[in-house]
Amino acid sequence: MTQVMGDTDYGRVGESYSRVRRTDPRIAALVHAALGDARTIVNVGAGAGSYEPEDRHVLPVEPSTAMRAQRPAHLAPAIHGVAEALPFDDGAVDAAMAMATLHQWPDPVAGLREMRRVARGPVVVLTFDGDELGRLWLMDYVPEMLQAEAARCPDIGMITDTLGPGTEAHPVPIPIDCVDGLVEAFYARPESFLDPVVRRAQSAWSFLGPGVEERAMARLEADLASGAWDEKYGSHRTRPEFHGAVRLIVSH
Repeated sequence: MTQVMGDTDYGRVGESYSRVRRTDPRIAALVHAALGDARTIVNVGAGAGSYEPEDRHVLPVEPSTAMRAQRPAHLAPAIHGVAEALPFDDGAVDAAMAMATLHQWPDPVAGLREMRRVARGPVVVLTFDGDELGRLWLMDYVPEMLQAEAARCPDIGMITDTLGPGTEAHPVPIPIDCVDGLVEAFYARPESFLDPVVRRAQSAWSFLGPGVEERAMARLEADLASGAWDEKYGSHRTRPEFHGAVRLIVSH
């Protein structure tokens, strides 16, 4: 799989992240359980701080000025740094985490090795399986997104191999009222995609060619108005959770 990563301009698309990409408590429970009893944690590509456990000592690392500026005041300020060169000694922390960020790293293998180097215990990665992105109905409206995102998502096997023996990949079900505004969160709320604020908090839209986003949203709006969307996909509105491409990788 060809990978083109680390090329999102978060100064342009990241302004609404703190409003739309909030911590969902059900996903957080999975992440925090995977961290075990770790007390010191490096959060790589920390962004606005989603999924950072607030009862532990977190060291956030984030290269984007725009994303660092969106961190809430009650969270630790983020250190300017990149995944491929973490500013910590070997085994400096109990655990390392990376939440929906791996597809943004220029060299994910180097970044994962750095996480494994600095963590004495678990390495926990929330990511996406590029081979499963097509499960979401939105890709029928924007096939260009499916193609672009599949190329950006690091291979799950590569991640588990890099983190070493005992690494596990777990599917993450997305609840119908998920408050983390990743793309799959709106599987049952199609009208949400018509809001440009929602789309700006999802980096996938920034990789589409000129006019693609506008055409796709015009078609979706028309299908919602005519009932065509509900006729074809309406069962999603009452599905309690969606099993798509989100994965939790845990290296013990």
